[in-house]
Amino acid sequence: MTLVLQFLILTVGFVLLVKGSDFFVIGASGIAKKSGIPELVIGLTIVAMGTSAPEAAVSIAGVLRGSADISVGNIIGSNIMNILLILGLSCTILPVAVSKSTIRYEIPFAAFITVVLLLMGLDGIIGRIDGVILWGLFILYFVYLFYMVKKNPEDHQEEEIRELSAFKTALLTVGGLAMVVLGSRFAVDSASEIARFFGMSERFIGLTVVALGTSLPELFTSIQAARHGSTDIAIGNIVGSNVFNILFVLGTSSIILSIPFAPEFIFDSYVALGACALLFVCALPKKAVGRISGILMLLSYAVYFACIV
Repeated sequence: MTLVLQFLILTVGFVLLVKGSDFFVIGASGIAKKSGIPELVIGLTIVAMGTSAPEAAVSIAGVLRGSADISVGNIIGSNIMNILLILGLSCTILPVAVSKSTIRYEIPFAAFITVVLLLMGLDGIIGRIDGVILWGLFILYFVYLFYMVKKNPEDHQEEEIRELSAFKTALLTVGGLAMVVLGSRFAVDSASEIARFFGMSERFIGLTVVALGTSLPELFTSIQAARHGSTDIAIGNIVGSNVFNILFVLGTSSIILSIPFAPEFIFDSYVALGACALLFVCALPKKAVGRISGILMLLSYAVYFACIV
């Protein structure tokens, strides 16, 4: 196939991933609501996991199709990109407020699980036992979120879930899931072909092109939130997505099949940890991340990109 066609397939894959995850969240949320599940629980599970659906689909597909470097690169690359690039862009539009709980607990927890991932990868593989440990941490994180929302309901407004007919909810759920699965296959296969064509590693493609494509929901959500002044949504979306990516996505992928962890990813994991530290240092003094910090994040990403090219 020609290179242009491969890029077209990659683009179609990203569109299917993004729109499919939206449709799946709407449909699944509608089914859950009709089943009598409280909107609070729906928001903490289906809706919260929705922005990580592209990463999950691509990572699982990458593992099953023998492209582990794309899977791991997608997760670590997304986490680096979420803070340094996406949050950096959001902060240059408008300073982003950071809640006390995010500074005290969520950012340190994101850094902690990055260290856990780094330690797990030192032996060159993320195995099923590692996946179980990641899922255990994910359950603890979910319990923490549930506690925080119940404790401070005014700080966590529940998203209104659309009332749809049973047929529409089923159609959106099944159709959205099919789009995500098909999109992940397109993205992984075309990214692998592009990497081979240019003589680039799957690690580099996963850390950059695929990571950007699967981070589009976070990008759109954070920039729109910053533009409309809902800056707490922007920072919460970023940190929460990073936690979900490691614990839920990588945890699930490694339980399905052990994932090779190339030595090069150790450097990337250190960068992801450094991104968490930079966010913490920038947010701590004024409980906000301003434009200067945003520019610093963008410059940091530019340096990192130069290192992996």
